[in-house]
Amino acid sequence: MPYTLKRHEEAYDVDIESVDYLNEHKDAEGDRWVLNFGPQHPATHTTLRIVLELDGERIVRATPHIGYLHSGFEKLGEHHDYNQYVTVVSRMNYVSPISNDIAWHHAVEKLFGIDITPRCKILRTIMAEIGRIQDHLLCVGASALDLGAFTGFLYVFNQRERIMDICDLICGQRFHTDWTRVGGLKQDLPDEAMFKTLVNTFINVELPKAIDELEALLNKNRIFHDRTRGVGVINREDAIGWSLSGPVARASGVRRDLRKDEPYLCYADNWDGQGAEAVRFKVPVMDDGDVFCRYYVRLYEMRESISIIKQLIDTIPDGPVDVYADSKMVKPDKNQVYGSIEGLIQHFELVMTNRGWKSPVAECYASQETANGELGYYIVSDGSARPWRVRTRPPSFINYSVFGKMLEGHMLSDTVAVLGSLNIIAAELDR
Repeated sequence: MPYTLKRHEEAYDVDIESVDYLNEHKDAEGDRWVLNFGPQHPATHTTLRIVLELDGERIVRATPHIGYLHSGFEKLGEHHDYNQYVTVVSRMNYVSPISNDIAWHHAVEKLFGIDITPRCKILRTIMAEIGRIQDHLLCVGASALDLGAFTGFLYVFNQRERIMDICDLICGQRFHTDWTRVGGLKQDLPDEAMFKTLVNTFINVELPKAIDELEALLNKNRIFHDRTRGVGVINREDAIGWSLSGPVARASGVRRDLRKDEPYLCYADNWDGQGAEAVRFKVPVMDDGDVFCRYYVRLYEMRESISIIKQLIDTIPDGPVDVYADSKMVKPDKNQVYGSIEGLIQHFELVMTNRGWKSPVAECYASQETANGELGYYIVSDGSARPWRVRTRPPSFINYSVFGKMLEGHMLSDTVAVLGSLNIIAAELDR
């Protein structure tokens, strides 16, 4: 069975306070019911659990539970150096791992006071937008699938394979890229011409066609509208009060995007130090705050990401992708390692002994606008080779907290629609 339905006295793993609450609120017809929705339900992907209190088929109260994918991600930050930890953050959001890589080292570089090279900035910006598209494709596709539109899922999910090909080219891994390093990247583009060809084909031919097909299938589909319009509404005031961010907040009229409000990389003016203008794009905002608005904001954002990549892909500057010459906390290029004693010593100290890390005794917080909202890292450094404390501000954890409020008063069948529109990544709930 995809879920279990029992009377509250027999419900599995419901605390005594919940049972007492139900006993005090029996209606005239009889008892209310408790339903364990997930983690076995297909829409919860075996990682989410919601305890629903039902009056017939109407939801009276919903309590989301976390802890079904617990890996101790934050604690692991105390046992890895600033480069090693990228393999952990990559797995916090396994839908668009490369976005996590870029956000983590953005925070580390703020702590160290490192300004990366123009070539690195433009490559990170391109891949950050590709990561945003990668995340949105799965979200809108899986949301359509949960509501019965299997064809819509196929339209967009196939495009993720093209993104995997791009990731494979730049770093040798299709999924968990682990691509960034302190002050640069794992490696420069092995074949820049091939990279440009793959990206241009993806953003000019394949992806726009897939988005058009999805819009033709869903945007005027009466069934899709009935399942999404007016469902899971969160107004602007509540979105701000619950600290929501990303498409979930912008679908409720919150006009906030860190790329505009706290610009970084190529989203900021003079990003290359020579007067270059920031990339131009629009921030899609809607006002109804329902499931359909969250779907449409993500669709619009993919088109804006295409526009951003088009502005950058043919303007990639020459030069190094790391700041080795200006910082002894950056791994040297292999040519330096094999060709000079200074490069060999620096590589040895960073990789073999950790003596090369001279992090300041300080703390900092830095965040980026990822597909689900504000992804931030708070780092406390004690001057050693590893962080003393790492704290993550994951958008899914914040967005999931409002899920119970959004479900109240809705029908049981609306649960999958609301859940899919939030795009909860269970690994980001880890504590």
